[in-house]
Amino acid sequence: MDEALLRSLTPGVLGILVRRGADFAAAEDAVQDALVEAIRVWPDDPPRDAKGWLVTAAWRKFLDATRADTARRRREDVVEEQPPPGPTPAVDDTLRLYFLCAHPSLTPSSAVALTLRAVGGLTTRQIAQAYLVPEATMAQRISRAKRTVSGVRFDQPGDVATVLRVLYLVFNEGYSGDVDLAAEAIRLTRQLATTIDHPEVAGLLALMLLHHARRASRTAPDGGLVPLAEQDRARWDTTAIAEGVAILQKALARDRLGEFQAQAAIAALHADAPTAEETDWVQIVEWYDELARLTDSPVVRLNRAVAVGEADGPRAGLAALAAIDDSVPRRTAVAAYLHERDGDLTTAARLYAEAAHQAPNFAERDHLTRQAARLNTRRRH
Repeated sequence: MDEALLRSLTPGVLGILVRRGADFAAAEDAVQDALVEAIRVWPDDPPRDAKGWLVTAAWRKFLDATRADTARRRREDVVEEQPPPGPTPAVDDTLRLYFLCAHPSLTPSSAVALTLRAVGGLTTRQIAQAYLVPEATMAQRISRAKRTVSGVRFDQPGDVATVLRVLYLVFNEGYSGDVDLAAEAIRLTRQLATTIDHPEVAGLLALMLLHHARRASRTAPDGGLVPLAEQDRARWDTTAIAEGVAILQKALARDRLGEFQAQAAIAALHADAPTAEETDWVQIVEWYDELARLTDSPVVRLNRAVAVGEADGPRAGLAALAAIDDSVPRRTAVAAYLHERDGDLTTAARLYAEAAHQAPNFAERDHLTRQAARLNTRRRH
């Protein structure tokens, strides 16, 4: 595989897609998907016209993504930006599609990836970022899943745990920028909660409501990110918080703890604090211990290190962080924050700048760049 050839062809292919009517961002995604496909296919079946192959593949990827996005937006049109409390009256086939894509013939991870791509409308890149794997790996996983289910009967729906994982990832993608996508995930989880009496379904719904309640305060007027500690808590949706806490309390009372209930408990402790300074960090660390026991996730351990730094001081947080691999996303940003808390502004500024280069989106990159600039200014004065 001649990667230099692929890199040299990319600008020209991108330009052709834009001239055909694709907007630049969608064209970039389509070309990236085509490059991943080329890396997979060309070693065994090299094309005679490399550029022509890439243009055809990228255009097909663009059309597929456009159709998926159009279908998703049609579903989103039935919901309002802020999901109303209580049972959801509107019922459609979307939730059924989630269950069908979570087919028993697939592994849970493959079922989640396929559902996010086919029903949720997420790109391969977005799914790969959610799973912390390379985009090429995720593209292969989705391709295998499609081949697996291509000849099976869709009369055996998948399990609830897989569907919950899909809804959780769809909500996370929406919460990071697209409010309508988050609202759609809440709507579907409400539907699921009315049909299945399961504490983890309730836990996921509570978690979504508690996070969504803060959406209005998460960005500044200029579009910049506002960290949790700096958010205007008067702008939090107290109705959504009250509903989320009530749902969580009923779920926890059943004594069948799962990861979504534990995450919701952490979110509830943040929501319950009148100010950032009054946050019960000791109890949050205890909930992160429970969550780590349930999931053994590196992201959970990373968040726990932040909580330990708040509860026991930044050096304790840095000690917890030392056990986490450098490759875990946002680890560098956490290290920068803890070093700043510890008074090492030089190291913190350097790490904020490094984290900005690693950031997965513009909003985070801009925020981290500003943090580095702020500390550099402080050091000069």
